[in-house]
Amino acid sequence: MVTRLLARLYWALSRWTLTVEAVPARPTVLIGAPHTSNWDFVLMLAIAWRLGIDVRWLGKSSLFRGWRGPIMRRLGGIPVDRSDPARVVGDVVERVHRGEVFGLVVTPDGTRSATGYWKSGFYRIARETGMPVTLGFVDRTTMTTGLGPAIELTGDVGADMDRIRAFYSDKAGLRPERRREPRLREETDQTSLDVSDRA
Repeated sequence: MVTRLLARLYWALSRWTLTVEAVPARPTVLIGAPHTSNWDFVLMLAIAWRLGIDVRWLGKSSLFRGWRGPIMRRLGGIPVDRSDPARVVGDVVERVHRGEVFGLVVTPDGTRSATGYWKSGFYRIARETGMPVTLGFVDRTTMTTGLGPAIELTGDVGADMDRIRAFYSDKAGLRPERRREPRLREETDQTSLDVSDRA
């Protein structure tokens, strides 16, 4: 496959070291964090193509208009109608039930600022679909990137996020000054993570 050959070439020439604990063998929510640069998308594709992972990612619907639409879809993009976020979860569930094996890439720290909370959409999707969460990472301090462990969410938001925080505690991202602590607003507000909420 051309993409896998391109990925092999990229990693042969890259200064980055790819490290992988395990390649997902079933559908998984693949967290990309810390998300501090648009170059993270390139690294994500290089990781997925090298490992032969069929990836999907969520993007605002405007990215799929006109000539960009076929390209974005070919790269695994799924357009999101922000006025109907529950439909996104339903689409992912349907794909899982059809037997598709893919990694749904989510960057929960969204806006790449150093304040605020992670978006909880990844948590709701994982709980609704029963998919594990695979911890993808970028760490410029060690020039390593790749996939960490896959964890099964329990529904205990605080305990699940403690495990995620422990993994990312020494991961700096491409631009460390933009790193955001892995924390959900629901941990503080003690509100439910209803899958019908906005992602």
